[in-house]
Amino acid sequence: TWKWVVGPMFLYLCERLVRFWRSQQKVVITKVVIHPFKTIELQMMKKGFKMEVGQYIFVKCPAVSKLEWHPFTLTSAPEEDYFSIHVRIVGDWTEGLFNACGCDKQEFQEAWKLPKIAVDGPFGTASEDVFSYETVMLVGAGIGVTPFASVLKSVWYKYCHDATNLKLKKIYFYWLCRDTHAFEWFADLLQSLEAQMQERNNAEFLSYNIYLTGWDESQATHFVVHHEEEKDVITGLKQKTLYGRPNWENEFKTIAGQHPGSRIGVFLCGPEGLADTLNKQSISNSEADPRGVHFIFNKENF
Repeated sequence: TWKWVVGPMFLYLCERLVRFWRSQQKVVITKVVIHPFKTIELQMMKKGFKMEVGQYIFVKCPAVSKLEWHPFTLTSAPEEDYFSIHVRIVGDWTEGLFNACGCDKQEFQEAWKLPKIAVDGPFGTASEDVFSYETVMLVGAGIGVTPFASVLKSVWYKYCHDATNLKLKKIYFYWLCRDTHAFEWFADLLQSLEAQMQERNNAEFLSYNIYLTGWDESQATHFVVHHEEEKDVITGLKQKTLYGRPNWENEFKTIAGQHPGSRIGVFLCGPEGLADTLNKQSISNSEADPRGVHFIFNKENF
């Protein structure tokens, strides 16, 4: 037995040593941004840090806890000179981080007073393959929208730098959430992308649909009253928010009809139930003919 155990144990110990060494490297918090609904954005720098879209890191703040490591998806793009995470304050550890960063104070916080942060990573996810397709469907549910902040930023940087060499030609983005207010920072990102694409006369590059899955009677009345306004009353986007859940069969059939003979990447960050639905639709809407349309399903669950 020991012959079978020694090899894996040696590799495991090597991996732990590498992770320990990476976690000891100096990390500098360059900026802390407070977003609505108690969400903070930490912008950081670390020597030798290289990332790809959709990856995640483990974060430790010794001022809050010397033992706890928490995973966060990177929301910055590889083209930016920093890496960032968005942290929503929903528990004891995130509350401690919020206070340690001075976000509970009204006055300006000096950079040298910010807490020390240890970072382990980055670690890969399925979203890294998004640039391998000409057409992609990106589906984020709730907090699962965070990897696509990195993806959409990177796509835009690449598009502005050299659109002719960018293989990706069309993005269909779906965001399902019960409450968009908790992710107003992401709606701000979409607003920025929407405005920039209109300036470049390429509004068709990104098609997005936001589905609100939870609302009450008073909200519904407010939506009806303001439905005719140019911009959506919830997100401020020109694309109006939809209510309920998408009919995935219709969505897949429509996209398949618009891109015959294509390999379409389907990327999900969301719950397991939604993953099963999208996987079945990807299989049923892919043609047996190798020259026909094929949906390639990729997922990460939470």
